[in-house]
Amino acid sequence: MMDVGRHPRIELLTYTEIEDISGFIGNFHVKVRKKAKFVVEKDCVTCNDCVPVCPVVTFDEFQNGLSSRKAIYIPFPQAVPSSYVIDINKCLSGTKPISCSRCLEACDKKCIDFDMKDEIVEFDAGTVVVATGQQVFDPSGLDEYGYSKYGNVVTSLELERLLSSDGPTGGHLIRPTDGRAPKTIGFVQCVGSRCDDPAQGSPYCSNICCMNTIKDSLLIRDHFPDTEIRVFYTDIRSFGKGFEDMYKRSKEMGVKYIRGLPGDIAEDPVTKKLTVTVENTTAGRVEQHDLDMVVLSVGLQPHEEDPIKQMLTLCKTSDGFYMEAHPKLRPVDSVTAGVFYAGTAEAPKDIKDSVTQASAASSRAGILLNAGKVKVQAITATVDPAKCTYCNVCVQACPYKAITPLDRAKKITPQVVEAACAGCGLCAAECRFDAIEQHHFTDAQLIAQLEAMLEEDPQDKVAVFACNWCSYAGGDAAGTSRFQYPASSRIIRTMCSARTDEKFIMRAFEMGAPIVLVSGCHISDCHYIDANRWTHRRVDRLWNRLERMGIRPERLQLEWISAAEGQKFAKTMREIEEMRKAVTPEEIEYTKKAIREANERAARPRGKALSQVGG
Repeated sequence: MMDVGRHPRIELLTYTEIEDISGFIGNFHVKVRKKAKFVVEKDCVTCNDCVPVCPVVTFDEFQNGLSSRKAIYIPFPQAVPSSYVIDINKCLSGTKPISCSRCLEACDKKCIDFDMKDEIVEFDAGTVVVATGQQVFDPSGLDEYGYSKYGNVVTSLELERLLSSDGPTGGHLIRPTDGRAPKTIGFVQCVGSRCDDPAQGSPYCSNICCMNTIKDSLLIRDHFPDTEIRVFYTDIRSFGKGFEDMYKRSKEMGVKYIRGLPGDIAEDPVTKKLTVTVENTTAGRVEQHDLDMVVLSVGLQPHEEDPIKQMLTLCKTSDGFYMEAHPKLRPVDSVTAGVFYAGTAEAPKDIKDSVTQASAASSRAGILLNAGKVKVQAITATVDPAKCTYCNVCVQACPYKAITPLDRAKKITPQVVEAACAGCGLCAAECRFDAIEQHHFTDAQLIAQLEAMLEEDPQDKVAVFACNWCSYAGGDAAGTSRFQYPASSRIIRTMCSARTDEKFIMRAFEMGAPIVLVSGCHISDCHYIDANRWTHRRVDRLWNRLERMGIRPERLQLEWISAAEGQKFAKTMREIEEMRKAVTPEEIEYTKKAIREANERAARPRGKALSQVGG
């Protein structure tokens, strides 16, 4: 941090909050609020004269409440810049102007300024690295562990502060209730992790908990060799380089590992000792352990309130962490071009992995900045101003905010920013006036493929619209794995399932297709943020329309298939084939007639056929 603060090419904005980020790759505009510290940084010499005279004593967030601080304080040891900050919400002068001001009187440098205001700072950036970190699980709701009832039940983060040399006890391990050194300590693993019940925690492994416990147990045994340590666990996961050696070393130093999680923790009201009841699954018996202190090894969780997601149009996986562009080929890239991930914003990870990912993110950003130009795929969309009706649907639909809003007064139509456009084709499918085309996936090209496919014996074929990244790749996986499926399925590749326009589906039925399948990525894994949610809404509308026309909605199928699900792809195609066989020639003829009649009715008032505008 000190090196960062001194670097001439790095501007460090501390005590700030991002207000807004707009723009696209190479042209991001960032607006941040630089909060008032009420202390002039360049004049403060951290002499500490102001702290003793401050009458306010409050909760110290950095020490997790294990100690207190004053209203004027340094946020944490070795903070950069090294200057004091006034918590104006706690300061008496903040609530009642000029009612205290003792720190102002004590400061010889006169660097305290209660008139200081928040400052808005704006600047441009070519790339953005998201390193928002994570939060730890709050075990207060787990009554069986007694965290909110017993003072000697602490979290692993609170233990870190007790063991730290700059912590509230100067590195001396004590019990919070009486200040005595504990003789027996129990660690409870997987608190808030690997739980199916959302109230108990998250379903994933938090990665760091096991090794953090092993590290702390070694540290305690080194400094306090008489301390007895017991670890209650489900599984110990030590998969990193040298981690298994640390695990074995902790066993050799006398740390006892008991396979089984406690079902109850009770406290003796006099001695404050804790009795832990646990089922030892290795020994096959229920045991009780008397301990002086219990440490809950809490897991990691993503931030609940996350404005960055909306500002940068990012998407998250089912666990709440940010989703990368590709887990293997582009692990630090986000789905938005020019935005990269570092640290636990993307997934739970330890310091070593966080540093590695940060190096990769900075390298990826450096490559873009040094190039000076951005190459985009030739599949972007374009707006025809002559056909645009200023309805603004495309602006609302675009998951990347790549379409500039219209200006009715100036008659400026929406325009596609090609550097920001990822080529999903959603805007082209949602436009009801054919004012948007996607290069290389135009309406004419896709309909031509459809008509060529169904020109002969359409009743024997299934029209399949498959997204490039998942379902089409799932078909490749089925082929390379030699999973058998009927040859009746004829695939039309689109970049995203959201490109499948309603008029494509109606045209397929009009030409005699017995079954139409729309397939894409799973809802939470869309390559284009949330474009496939629009696919679901569109197909849902078509199901209702087909039912009103007297056509079985089951003839239009929607399926989510990932690139790794080759077996599911083959199974789906076999099921679709059975559906195709059940469609009678009379149904096909009725469908053709119903759509032709609807086309004729639609042509009279609006001049466009149903198969052209989707109803």
